[in-house]
Amino acid sequence: LIFSTFLVLTSFLCLEGSNELKFGKKIPLTDKQLKNIDNSLLSLNDLKKENGLIIVFSCNTCPFVLGNEDFAGWENQYNDLYQKAEEKGLGLVLINSNEAKRDGDDSLDEMKLHARKAGYKMPYLVDENSELADAYGAKTTPHVFVVNNENELVYRGSIDNLWDTKRTELEPYLYNVMNHLGDKTELKNNDTPPRGCSIKRMKN
Repeated sequence: LIFSTFLVLTSFLCLEGSNELKFGKKIPLTDKQLKNIDNSLLSLNDLKKENGLIIVFSCNTCPFVLGNEDFAGWENQYNDLYQKAEEKGLGLVLINSNEAKRDGDDSLDEMKLHARKAGYKMPYLVDENSELADAYGAKTTPHVFVVNNENELVYRGSIDNLWDTKRTELEPYLYNVMNHLGDKTELKNNDTPPRGCSIKRMKN
């Protein structure tokens, strides 16, 4: 019940990131250099593979990422998703845009510690001043954006419908997108509601 209330509250709290990227249009800032947890600088174009790139806005603390006693969380899927993406010719990257927590739980040092503890196999990048999150209209952690090999937006939303306590079956949205881009299968749903904690932007 507590977590169900939390789900409802976050759906109202996550209103920032109002930009709406157009499906089939090229995403912005693909050459912008972002710092990775290994201190290298990487761009989205560096990480894109032959069939495209999966961009997951994530963080170190949100229970939608980490999970708790009421919710499994999505982080425990990250490495499997990364492996599946590799098999389908896709890159996968995590991006931390929680600029308001950059001196605390979402600092680069904390990102390094968290990635090591969680065993992340994929790059985990710092989005300074939430620039990418603002440009993409990212609202939550996690919030997923998938582009094809031409950097055109193909999908945005949730990893799956695990958050929906009333679901009759699990809908693996992101796996369906990977199959679409890797195997040319039909994609029936390219825009799903994101669920998670609001991205912690600096207030003006």
